[in-house]
Amino acid sequence: MASMRYVRMPIEVESPEEFGYGNIRYNLSESSIRDRSIADLGLTLANLTLLYAEHRGSRRLRELIVADEPRLSAADVLITAGAATALFIVSTALLGASDHLVVVRPNYATNLETPRAIGCSIRFIDLKFEAGFRLDLDAVAAAITPQTRLVSVTCPHNPSGVMFTADELQRLVALTAARGCYLLVDETYRDLSYDAPLPQAASLGQHVIGVSSLSKAYGIPGIRIGWLITRDPKLQETFLAAKEQISICGSVLDEWVAEQVLEGRAGFLEPTLVEMRKRRHLVSEWLAQEPLLDCVPPRGGVVCFPRMKAEPPGGTAGFYRRLLELHGTYVGPGHWFEMSDVYFRLGYGWPTLPELEAGLAGISKALR
Repeated sequence: MASMRYVRMPIEVESPEEFGYGNIRYNLSESSIRDRSIADLGLTLANLTLLYAEHRGSRRLRELIVADEPRLSAADVLITAGAATALFIVSTALLGASDHLVVVRPNYATNLETPRAIGCSIRFIDLKFEAGFRLDLDAVAAAITPQTRLVSVTCPHNPSGVMFTADELQRLVALTAARGCYLLVDETYRDLSYDAPLPQAASLGQHVIGVSSLSKAYGIPGIRIGWLITRDPKLQETFLAAKEQISICGSVLDEWVAEQVLEGRAGFLEPTLVEMRKRRHLVSEWLAQEPLLDCVPPRGGVVCFPRMKAEPPGGTAGFYRRLLELHGTYVGPGHWFEMSDVYFRLGYGWPTLPELEAGLAGISKALR
């Protein structure tokens, strides 16, 4: 059996935490809301016993995760160390070198690189700017073969913020069920949907796997809480076995913080969504007045994926250099997502409002 072929991902090598936050004035590269502290959350740390926790994760935490979906229960949820670990577990549990994966691109890098490390056969469904980054369901159907084990999508989409309609999601669920393959929905931004959120994906079929976390919508990536959801008990046992071999269980401290946050979910999300709608409008107004960029309007998350209409002076390398060195602004270049660097991910949830405004102004100047 071949070993896993691990390669560091550009999005991680060049991430702001690796590059150094102190080297960036206006950080518009982040894909989450602003990081929260224990004090921001109004928490006083409890006197917890630091034992081996329940391997599936705290039952109360699992109940809270599916509290708004009557078709799901705590037994369907497995807590993981962030969504990245959940995605790793799904890929390594379901895919081998002889299997076939259908996956959308651009995409969060882990959804592409872990299958590559496994060595499975991959068919990419490349989402097109000209089509509004909409998923072509006919292309998905044509890509599925008898060897296809998994179809992998994201909604809301990272990096564009585009979402499925409820009908599109239902049709994708029906298609994968009819063709006998699993459907993975990375729904990390679900709680940052500007219209009504879609149902939790795993509620729609026993073959559907949902993955999410508290990192993006809640601004607490430092507690490393994510999860995967499946209604298939046998598959859930397989995923649990994978978790036990990776980490046995999760952190008691992390899970306690997560419980406190989700107990007050509505009180946290409502003002967050008000603020993020305001910021999305600010970015939309700026884009409307910036003749050198095009962008598909985001409907969820706190990112969008503008495209330069023409090569900037000095090429894209010159643009990114000017943007950082002269204007102190950092964005996520297209190559983070296996796209041309005429695209860039712009995160509008993490910076302060003045930092966002200064960063947008810096982008306009660097384009020239």
